[in-house]
Amino acid sequence: MKNIMMAATLLAGFGAVRAQDAPEMPKPQKEHEWLHQLVGEWETDAEFTMDPAKPPMKSKGSESGRMVGGFWAVLENKGEFLGKPFTGILTLGFDAEKKKYVATWVDSVMPVLWNYQGTLDGTGKILTLETEGFCPEQPGKLTKFKETLEIKSADHKIFTSMREMDGKWVTGGVIQYRRKK
Repeated sequence: MKNIMMAATLLAGFGAVRAQDAPEMPKPQKEHEWLHQLVGEWETDAEFTMDPAKPPMKSKGSESGRMVGGFWAVLENKGEFLGKPFTGILTLGFDAEKKKYVATWVDSVMPVLWNYQGTLDGTGKILTLETEGFCPEQPGKLTKFKETLEIKSADHKIFTSMREMDGKWVTGGVIQYRRKK
């Protein structure tokens, strides 16, 4: 018990000294403030087109979003994909050095970490994120993706995923988000 109390005292003292010597930590910028509107509980309606010759697949789900430190939105999506439970996690922030929004995506159907960079349009309503990655229609080849997140209102947003195929942008999926009341 004596050793635990001494260790706690040393750690508390060390923390106080470090706090005094530490440089001032960065503060969230206006670009980070944009992310706050993504936070909350959402219901989703999705349509995905895997094969243009077939009707789109439809699914319902949910998204739960929270902020981490005022810098990052962490958005967890749950639903069903191809008849199986699906979970996907988007981390989205702003890199002040690059002057770009940055994001990562992982999900329960692919063993791939997606990395994105993007910009907000002049209206402040549409965030476009771009990356290259795996596409089932083009095995063994990296495919360019362009994904947009459009803020329609405080309670409605739309996510659109497009991929480049044969020099043209093809919409692969659209998700409508409505804030849970």
